[in-house]
Amino acid sequence: MDGDFTGPQSGPMETTESFDSLVRAEFTPRNTYLNTASSGLLPARTVAALHEAVAIRAEGRPLDPLFDDVEVARATFARLAGVPATRVASGPSVAAQSGLIAAALPAGAEVLTAEDDFTSVLNPFHVRGDLKMRAVPLERLAESVRPDTALVAVSAAQSADGRIADLPALREAARAHGARTYVDYSQAAGWLPMEAGADDFTVTTTFKWLLGPHGVAFLVVPEDFGGLSPLLAGWVAAEEPWNSCYGPVTELAHSARRFDVSPALFTHAGVRHSLALIEELGVAAVQAHDLALAERFRTGLASLGHEPLPAPASAIVSVPGLGARQPELSRAGIEVSDRAGSLRASFHLYNTPADVDRLLDVLAG
Repeated sequence: MDGDFTGPQSGPMETTESFDSLVRAEFTPRNTYLNTASSGLLPARTVAALHEAVAIRAEGRPLDPLFDDVEVARATFARLAGVPATRVASGPSVAAQSGLIAAALPAGAEVLTAEDDFTSVLNPFHVRGDLKMRAVPLERLAESVRPDTALVAVSAAQSADGRIADLPALREAARAHGARTYVDYSQAAGWLPMEAGADDFTVTTTFKWLLGPHGVAFLVVPEDFGGLSPLLAGWVAAEEPWNSCYGPVTELAHSARRFDVSPALFTHAGVRHSLALIEELGVAAVQAHDLALAERFRTGLASLGHEPLPAPASAIVSVPGLGARQPELSRAGIEVSDRAGSLRASFHLYNTPADVDRLLDVLAG
């Protein structure tokens, strides 16, 4: 990675230099990687942990440390989300977690969503077939909550263009009409501070901005579980898992762990270290760094005569009409995405001003 970092001046990292040095010790990309909205890069500490997890399996050692990793990852995520660990369940994907929420709704319930939100947030509700689905523009979501709305489901940051939902307004509207909120933080957690405790349900995959391996999505539920049924419960969902391996589970976990599925042990072994890095750097520090790079890109686009889709204060920048240039950019060693015809660049803690300038130079021809 060439160039200087634009790290913040305050937060858990005392200086910009300490932020920079820690990031440089963890990441060594061989290209200009501006595609965290698709998948984040793995820190060195996470890669080392994955190798160790594989060695444990290959050598026949006890798996206890890998099961311990599940609980460490849960606790670290809970701190980042601002909730007790007892409210956090671990599952395989956003779609699977959305399915639990969808299954809890009565037939005929209205689910309000944002138009063209990410499929994993929406589709589990649609496939029920007996729910009233209503989609409105993201900017009109709060004002569109009405007395017969049972649930509002939305991404905190939109995958396609980075627009950020007005969550405070949405929560206020939902409370006023007796509706519940379900927020997907997958494109936000890691650079945008989370307030999971302010919503009824939240979900977050960990392989994007949280820099973990694929295979785990954390679901945050209310203390009273919000009427969810543990439809996927196996032995790990028991209050005493190792005493619940045979026959029906007689006592479900008293915490959100009752919604766990059998854990992807390798993923948790890695993600606990990725989450620790985010916590060590501080989300506010990462946010300041990421947004400075995104703004540098927006400014450079203006000088080239391009206008990105409006997404103020977002680390994701999408430029209409340039999506077809993604293969060209990839050949040049710059990784971005083509989303609905727009070129989507996403800026995270391992990116530098030099990365932004290189993208602008190639776009300039």
